[in-house]
Amino acid sequence: MKSPIFTTVWLLLLGCGASLFAQNNQTPISQFQAGLSFIAGLPQNEFKENMGNTGLGLSGEFAYRLPRSPLLIGGSLGFLIYGHENRKVPFSKTIPDVTVDVQTNNSILIGHLIARLQPYSGTVRPYLDGLVGFNYFWTETTVRSERWNDDDDNSIASSTNQDDITLSYGGGGGLAVKVWDNYQNQESTSGMVAVFVDLGVHYVQGRRAEYLKEGSIERDMESGTISYELTESTTDLVNIKLGVKVEF
Repeated sequence: MKSPIFTTVWLLLLGCGASLFAQNNQTPISQFQAGLSFIAGLPQNEFKENMGNTGLGLSGEFAYRLPRSPLLIGGSLGFLIYGHENRKVPFSKTIPDVTVDVQTNNSILIGHLIARLQPYSGTVRPYLDGLVGFNYFWTETTVRSERWNDDDDNSIASSTNQDDITLSYGGGGGLAVKVWDNYQNQESTSGMVAVFVDLGVHYVQGRRAEYLKEGSIERDMESGTISYELTESTTDLVNIKLGVKVEF
Protein backbone atom coordinates (compact mmCIF):
# COMPACT_ATOMS: atom_id res chain seq x y z
CA MET A 1 0.00 0.00 0.00
CA LYS A 2 2.82 2.37 0.85
CA SER A 3 4.63 2.06 -2.49
CA PRO A 4 1.73 3.48 -4.59
CA ILE A 5 1.25 6.22 -1.99
CA PHE A 6 4.91 7.25 -2.14
CA THR A 7 4.76 7.21 -5.96
CA THR A 8 1.68 9.43 -5.88
CA VAL A 9 3.38 11.82 -3.45
CA TRP A 10 6.44 12.11 -5.71
CA LEU A 11 4.24 12.81 -8.73
CA LEU A 12 2.36 15.49 -6.80
CA LEU A 13 5.65 16.98 -5.62
CA LEU A 14 6.87 17.23 -9.22
CA GLY A 15 3.56 18.75 -10.25
CA CYS A 16 3.72 21.31 -7.44
CA GLY A 17 7.29 22.19 -8.35
CA ALA A 18 6.46 22.71 -12.01
CA SER A 19 3.41 24.83 -11.17
CA LEU A 20 5.34 26.96 -8.69
CA PHE A 21 8.09 27.56 -11.24
CA ALA A 22 5.61 28.54 -13.95
CA GLN A 23 3.20 30.75 -12.02
CA ASN A 24 3.08 34.51 -12.64
CA ASN A 25 4.02 36.77 -9.71
CA GLN A 26 1.38 39.29 -10.91
CA THR A 27 -1.44 36.80 -10.38
CA PRO A 28 -3.84 37.89 -7.60
CA ILE A 29 -3.64 35.53 -4.63
CA SER A 30 -6.48 34.33 -2.44
CA GLN A 31 -5.84 34.47 1.30
CA PHE A 32 -8.19 31.70 2.41
CA GLN A 33 -9.43 28.26 1.39
CA ALA A 34 -12.54 26.49 2.64
CA GLY A 35 -13.83 23.11 1.54
CA LEU A 36 -16.47 20.45 2.13
CA SER A 37 -15.99 16.85 0.98
CA PHE A 38 -17.43 13.38 1.06
CA ILE A 39 -14.82 11.01 2.51
CA ALA A 40 -14.21 7.27 2.56
CA GLY A 41 -11.94 5.90 5.28
CA LEU A 42 -10.16 2.66 4.35
CA PRO A 43 -8.68 0.83 7.39
CA GLN A 44 -5.07 -0.31 7.06
CA ASN A 45 -2.79 -2.88 8.73
CA GLU A 46 -4.08 -4.04 12.17
CA PHE A 47 -7.15 -1.85 11.90
CA LYS A 48 -8.14 -3.53 8.63
CA GLU A 49 -7.61 -7.03 10.07
CA ASN A 50 -9.76 -6.30 13.12
CA MET A 51 -12.50 -4.17 11.64
CA GLY A 52 -12.44 -4.22 7.84
CA ASN A 53 -15.41 -1.96 7.10
CA THR A 54 -14.92 1.16 5.02
CA GLY A 55 -16.07 4.28 6.87
CA LEU A 56 -18.18 6.89 5.07
CA GLY A 57 -18.81 10.47 6.05
CA LEU A 58 -18.06 14.16 5.58
CA SER A 59 -15.11 16.47 6.22
CA GLY A 60 -14.53 20.20 6.20
CA GLU A 61 -11.35 22.25 6.11
CA PHE A 62 -10.17 25.83 6.37
CA ALA A 63 -6.71 27.23 5.60
CA TYR A 64 -4.85 30.54 5.45
CA ARG A 65 -2.22 31.24 2.79
CA LEU A 66 0.93 33.02 3.88
CA PRO A 67 1.37 36.24 1.84
CA ARG A 68 2.83 35.62 -1.62
CA SER A 69 3.61 32.04 -0.66
CA PRO A 70 2.66 28.51 -1.79
CA LEU A 71 2.33 27.55 1.92
CA LEU A 72 -1.06 27.33 3.61
CA ILE A 73 -1.72 26.60 7.30
CA GLY A 74 -5.09 25.39 8.52
CA GLY A 75 -7.16 22.57 9.93
CA SER A 76 -9.66 19.89 9.00
CA LEU A 77 -12.42 18.05 10.81
CA GLY A 78 -13.99 14.85 9.51
CA PHE A 79 -16.69 12.45 10.64
CA LEU A 80 -16.88 8.77 9.63
CA ILE A 81 -19.40 6.04 10.42
CA TYR A 82 -17.72 2.64 10.10
CA GLY A 83 -20.43 0.48 11.68
CA HIS A 84 -24.20 0.63 12.09
CA GLU A 85 -26.89 -1.56 13.66
CA ASN A 86 -30.62 -0.90 13.64
CA ARG A 87 -33.24 -3.03 15.40
CA LYS A 88 -36.86 -2.72 16.46
CA VAL A 89 -37.74 -3.76 20.01
CA PRO A 90 -40.76 -3.46 22.32
CA PHE A 91 -40.85 -0.23 24.30
CA SER A 92 -40.88 -2.29 27.51
CA LYS A 93 -41.92 -5.71 28.79
CA THR A 94 -45.15 -4.17 30.10
CA ILE A 95 -45.89 -2.39 26.78
CA PRO A 96 -44.90 -4.96 24.14
CA ASP A 97 -47.38 -3.58 21.57
CA VAL A 98 -45.37 -0.34 21.15
CA THR A 99 -42.02 -0.65 19.37
CA VAL A 100 -39.09 1.73 19.03
CA ASP A 101 -36.01 1.94 16.81
CA VAL A 102 -32.70 1.26 18.55
CA GLN A 103 -29.73 2.50 16.51
CA THR A 104 -26.08 1.89 17.29
CA ASN A 105 -23.40 3.80 15.37
CA ASN A 106 -19.63 3.21 15.45
CA SER A 107 -18.01 6.51 14.55
CA ILE A 108 -14.68 8.31 14.21
CA LEU A 109 -14.07 12.04 14.57
CA ILE A 110 -10.84 12.97 12.75
CA GLY A 111 -9.20 16.33 13.47
CA HIS A 112 -5.90 17.57 12.02
CA LEU A 113 -3.73 20.62 11.67
CA ILE A 114 -2.63 20.94 8.05
CA ALA A 115 0.49 22.37 6.41
CA ARG A 116 -0.19 22.53 2.66
CA LEU A 117 2.09 23.28 -0.30
CA GLN A 118 0.05 24.39 -3.33
CA PRO A 119 0.51 26.78 -6.28
CA TYR A 120 -1.64 29.92 -6.10
CA SER A 121 -2.41 30.05 -9.84
CA GLY A 122 -3.48 27.74 -12.63
CA THR A 123 -6.59 25.80 -13.51
CA VAL A 124 -5.20 22.51 -12.14
CA ARG A 125 -3.43 22.93 -8.79
CA PRO A 126 -1.78 19.87 -7.22
CA TYR A 127 -1.02 20.02 -3.50
CA LEU A 128 0.86 18.20 -0.76
CA ASP A 129 -0.30 18.02 2.87
CA GLY A 130 1.37 17.27 6.19
CA LEU A 131 -1.02 16.33 9.04
CA VAL A 132 -0.96 15.99 12.81
CA GLY A 133 -3.97 15.61 15.09
CA PHE A 134 -6.25 12.98 16.60
CA ASN A 135 -8.70 10.13 15.94
CA TYR A 136 -11.61 10.01 18.38
CA PHE A 137 -13.57 6.73 18.43
CA TRP A 138 -16.98 6.37 19.99
CA THR A 139 -19.98 4.06 19.86
CA GLU A 140 -23.39 5.50 20.68
CA THR A 141 -26.79 3.85 21.00
CA THR A 142 -29.95 5.93 20.51
CA VAL A 143 -33.60 5.03 21.04
CA ARG A 144 -35.92 6.73 18.56
CA SER A 145 -39.66 6.88 18.09
CA GLU A 146 -40.93 5.19 14.91
CA ARG A 147 -43.10 8.23 14.14
CA TRP A 148 -40.58 10.45 12.36
CA ASN A 149 -42.98 13.28 11.55
CA ASP A 150 -44.04 14.07 15.12
CA ASP A 151 -41.21 16.60 15.48
CA ASP A 152 -37.71 17.33 14.18
CA ASP A 153 -35.92 15.32 16.87
CA ASN A 154 -37.50 11.92 17.46
CA SER A 155 -34.83 10.61 19.85
CA ILE A 156 -36.02 9.39 23.24
CA ALA A 157 -32.71 8.56 24.91
CA SER A 158 -29.09 7.87 24.03
CA SER A 159 -25.91 6.57 25.66
CA THR A 160 -22.22 6.43 24.74
CA ASN A 161 -21.17 2.79 25.03
CA GLN A 162 -17.41 3.28 24.52
CA ASP A 163 -14.98 6.03 23.52
CA ASP A 164 -11.24 6.52 23.13
CA ILE A 165 -8.90 9.08 21.57
CA THR A 166 -5.46 8.67 20.04
CA LEU A 167 -2.76 10.66 18.24
CA SER A 168 -2.70 10.53 14.44
CA TYR A 169 -0.34 11.97 11.85
CA GLY A 170 0.50 11.52 8.20
CA GLY A 171 0.42 13.14 4.81
CA GLY A 172 -0.91 13.02 1.30
CA GLY A 173 -2.05 15.28 -1.46
CA GLY A 174 -4.49 15.83 -4.24
CA LEU A 175 -5.65 17.90 -7.18
CA ALA A 176 -7.88 20.97 -7.16
CA VAL A 177 -9.43 21.73 -10.58
CA LYS A 178 -10.90 25.19 -11.06
CA VAL A 179 -14.45 25.19 -12.45
CA TRP A 180 -15.39 28.86 -11.88
CA ASP A 181 -13.79 32.16 -10.93
CA ASN A 182 -14.75 35.80 -10.44
CA TYR A 183 -11.68 37.99 -10.68
CA GLN A 184 -13.25 41.41 -10.31
CA ASN A 185 -9.97 43.22 -9.82
CA GLN A 186 -6.78 41.72 -11.27
CA GLU A 187 -4.60 44.08 -9.23
CA SER A 188 -5.74 42.88 -5.79
CA THR A 189 -7.54 40.06 -4.05
CA SER A 190 -10.59 42.19 -3.22
CA GLY A 191 -13.70 40.35 -4.35
CA MET A 192 -11.71 37.43 -5.70
CA VAL A 193 -13.54 34.09 -5.59
CA ALA A 194 -12.67 30.77 -7.23
CA VAL A 195 -14.42 27.40 -6.99
CA PHE A 196 -12.63 24.05 -7.39
CA VAL A 197 -13.49 20.38 -7.56
CA ASP A 198 -11.16 18.77 -5.04
CA LEU A 199 -9.88 15.18 -5.07
CA GLY A 200 -7.39 14.11 -2.40
CA VAL A 201 -5.89 11.16 -0.52
CA HIS A 202 -4.39 11.14 2.99
CA TYR A 203 -2.48 8.30 4.62
CA VAL A 204 -2.97 8.72 8.39
CA GLN A 205 -1.11 6.67 10.96
CA GLY A 206 -3.10 6.32 14.17
CA ARG A 207 -1.70 5.18 17.51
CA ARG A 208 -3.34 2.37 19.45
CA ALA A 209 -6.93 2.77 20.61
CA GLU A 210 -9.77 0.68 22.00
CA TYR A 211 -13.01 0.62 20.02
CA LEU A 212 -16.17 -1.34 19.34
CA LYS A 213 -17.29 -2.62 15.95
CA GLU A 214 -20.49 -4.10 14.54
CA GLY A 215 -21.54 -7.08 16.68
CA SER A 216 -19.28 -6.13 19.62
CA ILE A 217 -22.24 -5.51 21.94
CA GLU A 218 -23.87 -8.63 23.38
CA ARG A 219 -27.30 -8.20 24.93
CA ASP A 220 -29.03 -10.49 27.37
CA MET A 221 -32.69 -9.54 27.03
CA GLU A 222 -33.81 -11.80 29.89
CA SER A 223 -31.53 -10.27 32.51
CA GLY A 224 -31.37 -6.81 30.93
CA THR A 225 -27.56 -6.74 30.88
CA ILE A 226 -24.99 -6.07 28.17
CA SER A 227 -21.32 -6.91 27.65
CA TYR A 228 -18.74 -5.37 25.32
CA GLU A 229 -16.09 -7.10 23.24
CA LEU A 230 -13.44 -4.39 22.99
CA THR A 231 -10.86 -4.41 20.21
CA GLU A 232 -7.47 -2.71 20.53
CA SER A 233 -5.09 -1.97 17.65
CA THR A 234 -3.30 0.72 15.73
CA THR A 235 -5.78 2.84 13.78
CA ASP A 236 -4.20 3.57 10.39
CA LEU A 237 -6.48 4.92 7.68
CA VAL A 238 -6.35 5.95 4.05
CA ASN A 239 -8.89 8.75 3.66
CA ILE A 240 -10.12 9.50 0.14
CA LYS A 241 -12.05 12.73 -0.34
CA LEU A 242 -14.11 14.24 -3.16
CA GLY A 243 -15.63 17.65 -2.72
CA VAL A 244 -15.76 21.36 -3.44
CA LYS A 245 -13.26 23.99 -2.39
CA VAL A 246 -13.63 27.79 -2.44
CA GLU A 247 -10.78 30.34 -2.42
CA PHE A 248 -11.42 33.90 -1.32
